[in-house]
Amino acid sequence: MWFKSLRADIAAAKKNDPAARNKFEIFLTYSGVHALSHHRFANRLYRMHLKLLARIVSQCSKFFTGIEIHPAAKIHPGVFIDHGSGVVIGETAEIYPGVVIYQGATLGGTGKEHGKRHPTLMQNVTVSAGAKILGGFTVGEGAKIGAGAVVLKEVPPHATVVGVPGRVVRIRGEKVCEPDLCQDKTDPYQNYRKEICHLRTRMCELEKKLEALSGGGNGGDTGT
Repeated sequence: MWFKSLRADIAAAKKNDPAARNKFEIFLTYSGVHALSHHRFANRLYRMHLKLLARIVSQCSKFFTGIEIHPAAKIHPGVFIDHGSGVVIGETAEIYPGVVIYQGATLGGTGKEHGKRHPTLMQNVTVSAGAKILGGFTVGEGAKIGAGAVVLKEVPPHATVVGVPGRVVRIRGEKVCEPDLCQDKTDPYQNYRKEICHLRTRMCELEKKLEALSGGGNGGDTGT
């Protein structure tokens, strides 16, 4: 079972990294593959109720790879962590095959609540560098999370999310502008933009009125 999972992880790295020359090189040098391999061992210990030993394995893996994965996290075979430095994956996170995670990404929680508090990433999700996905919701199949985005709510399948807080800008390559797909409807920057647009419109109206009054005054002087 362990060997089968390792083969799937190596195949995912070969598929998603154009710099990968061969599977042997991936096995020897890719920290993401090493971290996943260590995690599967730690997860097995955790399920055997050897939780302290599992955490020790997890922390040793973090020291050598720069990737921190809680032993209880559920990661299916065929996941690729590219570069990986700074990646953090929380206890109740679940990651399905085909997911690609880049350096600095966090699959975390938003507080000290119990139960499901870390995200679930469905198949073929891409999490770009520095993205933060926080909460116990689902990121739909084929979704793409932009670099540096902060995602706080559920993401539809095949959506593209960017920004802080994250907002859905495309679904299946098509632009969207529905307010219900915004990650945070109280985005202050959005409110500022609306206020500025309103002020510009009002200013244009006042300028037109001034021009009309000036034109009327000149016309009266000429007649006199």
